[in-house]
Amino acid sequence: MGLLGWLPMPVWALNTHVVVSGLEHPWGLAFLDEGQMLVSERPGRLRLVSPNGELSEPLGNVPPVDAVGQGGMLDVIADVDFAVNRRVFFCFSQAAANGGGNATALASARLPKQAKRLESVRVIFRQQPNQAGRLHFGCRIVQSPNGHLFLSLGERYHRMADAQNLSNHLGKVVRLTIDGGVPSDNPLRLREGADPYIWSWGHRNPQGAAWGPDGRLWVVEHGPQGGDELNRLEPGKNYGWPVITHGENYGGGPIGQGLTLAPGMEQPVHHWTPSIAPSGLALVTSPRYGAAWQGTWLVGSLKFRQLVQLTLHQGRVIKEERHLTQLGQRVRDVRQGPDGWIYLLTDEAQGQLLRLIP
Repeated sequence: MGLLGWLPMPVWALNTHVVVSGLEHPWGLAFLDEGQMLVSERPGRLRLVSPNGELSEPLGNVPPVDAVGQGGMLDVIADVDFAVNRRVFFCFSQAAANGGGNATALASARLPKQAKRLESVRVIFRQQPNQAGRLHFGCRIVQSPNGHLFLSLGERYHRMADAQNLSNHLGKVVRLTIDGGVPSDNPLRLREGADPYIWSWGHRNPQGAAWGPDGRLWVVEHGPQGGDELNRLEPGKNYGWPVITHGENYGGGPIGQGLTLAPGMEQPVHHWTPSIAPSGLALVTSPRYGAAWQGTWLVGSLKFRQLVQLTLHQGRVIKEERHLTQLGQRVRDVRQGPDGWIYLLTDEAQGQLLRLIP
């Protein structure tokens, strides 16, 4: 190896460029075509961002959301064939028709060019059962290369034991077709007493999800007091909550029997104590940030208001770095755009869409 091969990596500071400001608690970001983006605001809005950073008025024909506590309009993605079918998917907290609580719902819609409103809006999946509450809606959407949709679902906090109950959707990640059907190869489709949509279970409140280079879905989820997790999901596997956790009750004390290991339950790839409150997850594949960044994971931290970077080797985290430590804003979503830049959403009353610049 020549001399240059032994030189240290260049050291540079990360800066942020404000693409859009004045967003009210933005939550999810989707990349459309021709440089447009679609951003959700938790009070119940979807808005377009033009290539030059202009923010549209809220789109029309958006279904009403139950914007209470952590609920509201949450994640949004564009279909992999958006340029052809103009389809988008979004998830939100939806009040029950009879007033009996609320639940996470997933909808599809069309967004024609130059349109100011959604068309063909249809709820294709709804978490069951309803629960009266303001917490733990989950609600990240990922579309796999074959077109199926994954949706993360929280256990609604007061129903944490239901994360181990296979007859409902609380504390689960579900997998469905783009029309809301059950894929024929879902792992629990033929198991008696199990809901056929379930892909994995034993989750608390997953608010970051992304497709990994290994062809698996990866998620980050909130622990209680400590025990936030990065998980690599395998079909039909149990990720342990609330039987096992590396966290503890708020105010101290073990959860359940205080176990961190149990037969038949998966260990996280990585966990954080103290909690970082992870939200948003992105795999860096872009060359814009240098070779050392390619293949690393980026996680937003709500609690510490920064960006967390994980370097893995053979499925194990070997390095963790903290960036934007002076940002001072809760990082809700992290995405790599088709232009190769990393984008962040900050969950504030005057939230921002930021582009990460080295």
